[in-house]
Amino acid sequence: MDPRTAPPPDAYLGELIERFLPLRDGEISGPTETLEDGEAERFGIAMATVDGQVFSAGDDAKEFAIQSISKPFLYGLALDRLSRQEVHRKVSVEPTTEAFNSLTELEEDHLPYNPMINSGAIAISAMLHHADPQQADGWMMDMFGDYLGRPARLHPRATDSTATAHRNRAIAHLLRHFDVIGDDIDGAMRMYNRQCVVTADVRELAGMAATLANGGVHPRTGRRAIRREHVRDVLTLMFTCGMYDTSGNWAYTVGLPAKSGVGGGILAVVPGRMGLAVYSPRLDSHGHSVRGLAVLKDWSCEWDLGIFGGSGAAGEITAVGLDGDDAKDS
Repeated sequence: MDPRTAPPPDAYLGELIERFLPLRDGEISGPTETLEDGEAERFGIAMATVDGQVFSAGDDAKEFAIQSISKPFLYGLALDRLSRQEVHRKVSVEPTTEAFNSLTELEEDHLPYNPMINSGAIAISAMLHHADPQQADGWMMDMFGDYLGRPARLHPRATDSTATAHRNRAIAHLLRHFDVIGDDIDGAMRMYNRQCVVTADVRELAGMAATLANGGVHPRTGRRAIRREHVRDVLTLMFTCGMYDTSGNWAYTVGLPAKSGVGGGILAVVPGRMGLAVYSPRLDSHGHSVRGLAVLKDWSCEWDLGIFGGSGAAGEITAVGLDGDDAKDS
């Protein structure tokens, strides 16, 4: 899109809402206690720039549980509090083709593949909890407050699912079996569950992404949320692992560090420039917002936002090759 003829950001975001509002594919999945009647059709888009401007359209004031979007931020907190060496003694940095909640998502040495999948995120929560059981929850809530630009809060209808999240508890027990985490599984799972039900609206979610784009400093408050030297680590793993077993396709078609959550949100980071966010609860089979994927693919293409440039030239990879003209030349 030629910047000289591009519409103002507010108008562009409104056009994206109109373009993808008819898209109603996907299903509501994951925790549903935080969803109100009719919320499946909610749809909001926002962008926040590193100089403090915020633009939005649609259901931009609706708060929702960020769910797995919390994972890169807890990873950053662990790096700040515990050091790279300590964190990566227990969690690796490799992408995986397994589903995000797979019971087999451990490497040959029994470490979780990366902090963006459930096994890795549970290990991160356990490390923080065991480092200081009395203070760790406060560290987490203060950190989210720095990214949000206001005190962090939990979703009012969220329940403590520590006792009923059997699959995640099974992962935690497997990690304990291999001495990746310590004995206090209940404490680790409580912290993991609480991080998932921190709330944000789509404008605040874009601000969280903009904080990473801005070297770890919130563009509006000026508060540092993560040490600058750890921003690279977080963005790298968001790029290679943040979209789970579709991260390669995402990197090829969108070209931005990103993270999705089963609450319906996706955020993406344009380093040095802005943060982008979409909220729409209907999910595809991989746990990503269907509208969110569609919006961010077009947005990156039309504004040429991919970190390697030329993202608009990339067609979606399929199981048998490349879509479009590229497939004919292969």
